[in-house]
Amino acid sequence: MTAETSSSGSVPASTGTVTTAVPARLDRLPWSRWHWMIVIGLGTVWILDGLEVTIVGNVAGRIAEDGSGLDISSAQITGLAAALYVAGACSGALFFGWLTDRHGRKKLFMLTLVVYLAATALTAVSFESWWFFLFRFLTGFGIGGEYAAINSAIDELIPSHYRGRVDLIINGSYWLGAIGGALLSIVMLDTDIFAKDVGWRLSFALGVVLGLVVLLVRRHVPESPRWQFIHGQGEKADTLVSSVEREIEREKGAKLPPPAGEITIHQRKSIGFGLIAKTVFRRYPRRAVLGLSLFIGQAFLYNAITFGFGTILITFFDVPTGSTGYYFAVIAAGNFCGPLLLGHLFDTVGRRIMISSTYLLSGVLLFGTAWLFDRGSLTATTMTACWCVVLFFASAGASSAYLTVSEIFPMETRAMAIAFFYALGTAAGGISGPLLFADLTESGVVGDTVLAFQIGAGLMCAAGLVAAFLAVKAERRSLEDIAEPLSTAVPETPGTAGPGAKTA
Repeated sequence: MTAETSSSGSVPASTGTVTTAVPARLDRLPWSRWHWMIVIGLGTVWILDGLEVTIVGNVAGRIAEDGSGLDISSAQITGLAAALYVAGACSGALFFGWLTDRHGRKKLFMLTLVVYLAATALTAVSFESWWFFLFRFLTGFGIGGEYAAINSAIDELIPSHYRGRVDLIINGSYWLGAIGGALLSIVMLDTDIFAKDVGWRLSFALGVVLGLVVLLVRRHVPESPRWQFIHGQGEKADTLVSSVEREIEREKGAKLPPPAGEITIHQRKSIGFGLIAKTVFRRYPRRAVLGLSLFIGQAFLYNAITFGFGTILITFFDVPTGSTGYYFAVIAAGNFCGPLLLGHLFDTVGRRIMISSTYLLSGVLLFGTAWLFDRGSLTATTMTACWCVVLFFASAGASSAYLTVSEIFPMETRAMAIAFFYALGTAAGGISGPLLFADLTESGVVGDTVLAFQIGAGLMCAAGLVAAFLAVKAERRSLEDIAEPLSTAVPETPGTAGPGAKTA
């Protein structure tokens, strides 16, 4: 039995079956102040993540110096501590991703930010290396949860015509934080201003202050109506969307067009791991290969190589420890400009062409950089310029990895799918990478660093080729059209999905 649909668009029936126009109502909304609130409330955490990782990379040399207050080496910071941060992020993504699909987006993107803030604050007061390592892991644990909860919410709240560019720019905003972290480290490492054992601690403390501001803004971001109507909260979903529609009509001074269609689903409280795994790997095996390829490629490039960029400048170009921030700020600017300037093309030219081309271009350009570095043709300035160009394209590609896995799997599995591919791909490149490349970039042997570049470039090119054949044409399409919800058909027995689905 299917519920009758009211003019408001969503009426739950006693059988747990609901017919709703909520997805179509959300997708036909014009861009508004409400959407800006979503972007600011959810997207700004990537700025904090960029601030966090960049500060660690740039202050590694200072923390390793005598008088810093910690008995720790630079290789331990860029190697072991970086690997623990990524391991925490992978663990947090899986743990909080599971909770996000069960308990909603809003509860979890508030909780994960609190975890991140607490761990960052405790990193600032590190007194032993084991304490520093522990809270680097827990900081990553909170950030990993953010990836799952926030990317789910963004895709489910942003209209389909804008979803690609908004997702890319938000994920790319990480590099605004990286610019801030790089410039901040210059001030914090100036011993004329702060003592050796104070400056790096204040860098972490500032991240906490900014995070508290984000927490206040985020309180106003609503739960995902798409999550609500599937999890037995159809009336709440309808009420929320109706209030947003009224707000936008007042803002625009015009009535909204009617929604394009409806969808009938069977509401359920939770989805088991078995059904999620079966859906991802048996129902969508090509998409699973695509997701893994994109994440492994970008994880090796970013988590493995950029963690050690400051060390490369110091080791091969004799750049002073306190000056690496200037160079990294330039690289970070190139990273942010990529998604900012190329993002709209993912919605117009299309996902397949843009994802494959950004991965392939960045890989080829990185091979060229490795060749020039091996010949001794680069200075600190020209090396930075090469990296800036490489990462202009790589950043757009890396951001599209998060966009891809957040939109090509069914609604009920979205957070766990993001968490799984992020965790597996990042574990491959982000944990093993820093451990491997910390030694390569610190060895002082040019050939070792060239090898590090070539590994990252090769994996990016491989991922680009996979995308050329397997990328899904998801541009300007409803999430329910790209991958129909598992709950679309009424199951014959509780907890099992029926055979078909009807999507308007």
